[in-house]
Amino acid sequence: MSEGGRGSPLAFGQVVIGPPGSGKTTYCQAMSAFLGRLGRSVAVVNLDPANETLPGPCALDIAELVTLPDVMASLGLGPNGGLIYCMEYLEANADWLRDRLQPLRGHYVLFDCPGQVELYTHHGALKNVFAQLAKWNFRLAAVHLVDSHYCTDPGKFISVLCTSLSTMLHVELPHVNVLSKMDLIEQYGKLAFNLDYYTEVLDLSYLVDHLASDPFFRNFRRLNEKLVEVIEDYSLVSFVPLNVQDKQSMKQVMQAVDKANGYSFGDQEHRSLEALMSAAVGADFHFSSTLAVQEKYVQSQDKAVEEEVMDL
Repeated sequence: MSEGGRGSPLAFGQVVIGPPGSGKTTYCQAMSAFLGRLGRSVAVVNLDPANETLPGPCALDIAELVTLPDVMASLGLGPNGGLIYCMEYLEANADWLRDRLQPLRGHYVLFDCPGQVELYTHHGALKNVFAQLAKWNFRLAAVHLVDSHYCTDPGKFISVLCTSLSTMLHVELPHVNVLSKMDLIEQYGKLAFNLDYYTEVLDLSYLVDHLASDPFFRNFRRLNEKLVEVIEDYSLVSFVPLNVQDKQSMKQVMQAVDKANGYSFGDQEHRSLEALMSAAVGADFHFSSTLAVQEKYVQSQDKAVEEEVMDL
């Protein structure tokens, strides 16, 4: 199957992953339009067999090969088992995918993937598909979307960190974690710390202390401390905030992904010396941009939540 990639020109793109409802399809359509305005030829590929209503144009749809309703009806599987079967079927029919992707050479490809977390944390089918794409000269970065409002719940945020870390280690692609729907970040509560605490994943012991103020979580403090130790020992997870309706926010994500998949080092578009040097030495200072996002989407409070916790 890998012979089809030999001698093929490089193609860049993103595999957009994340839990259900995190905004993967919306992101693909918004990023496609954003990159198109910059002069890139963009193609969206739908790899989600459960996605029956696509909001925009799609260059390739897995529904041509297999659909989740058909699998569930014919094999008597539930939605989770059906999705796993669909991904295994796609892996077994990699030749079909290779042939359909061939006309998209020269395009920047956005792969809209299913929303089942198990596919990215421990199941091997999608990971093998991504590895096959690499053999076909696709230079990809994984864009992992997570709802930003999880930051307002310390327990859920630790779960998000564990899921993100597990996904990064399993998928084995250059990785960009994104906090999506920043305009709704405080829909379900207030942030306990400044936004950069969550995007840069700073000292998580404060989060454990914050959790301990809840009588339920106090009983699991030792477990939470061990989970936090694992996350901090790897020191891999960080986030880029995103609101798809904000051009500056989209630009920040685009730059992070271009650096991850190597597009910024190619000759596809004009590059400034400043951008190249910044990517080469890793001089991406996100503090000012994160501060701007916080000022835009996070309500200021007379007294921070962490100060109230310390008073307790």
